[in-house]
Amino acid sequence: MVAYNNIFKIKRNNLLPNKGSILISDPFLQDAYFQRSVVLLVEHNANGSMGFVLNKKTDLVISDFFSDLENLSDIPIYLGGPVSSNRLFFIHTLDGLIPDSLQIAEGLYFDGDFDILKKYIIDRNLIKGKIKFFLGYSGWTKDQLRFEIKGNSWMVSHSVGGNIMLADGESFWKNSLEVLGNQYKTWINYPKDPHLN
Repeated sequence: MVAYNNIFKIKRNNLLPNKGSILISDPFLQDAYFQRSVVLLVEHNANGSMGFVLNKKTDLVISDFFSDLENLSDIPIYLGGPVSSNRLFFIHTLDGLIPDSLQIAEGLYFDGDFDILKKYIIDRNLIKGKIKFFLGYSGWTKDQLRFEIKGNSWMVSHSVGGNIMLADGESFWKNSLEVLGNQYKTWINYPKDPHLN
């Protein structure tokens, strides 16, 4: 008889997180916020880490919060994480157009002057694939993320399976795992709720 008890034990890639890194949740992670999630780290240093869940779209749109944007096409809001869930954050690719933005990686920025961003949107500039909004963020205190990675809650990656600005749903999680290599195919096929099998 063949033993299947190690079928999902996969050697980790041992990459260390940095600002701009991607965290891909382990398929066994059952946390309501982070199950099948892909997180972009916008900050990572000795004091802790901050990031946004890229692929969990809410039913909210930006015009729900700003009446001066109500006549524009629906701009979705994503669930960034459990911290400060009543605050709106954004990332963008508008290099040089939004003052006070913080660079995450080449061509990718966090935050900035929101009034200038709103004017950019009101002037009907292209938004899709350039700006992404989040309610709340994902945060880790000093050494917390390191322990979670060591405890196999996250895989670290420096690339994803698609455009992070358009990332949505479980398919983005699966595509991001595929980028890591064939050895992760068993993870992709692991049921979301194994008790239902």
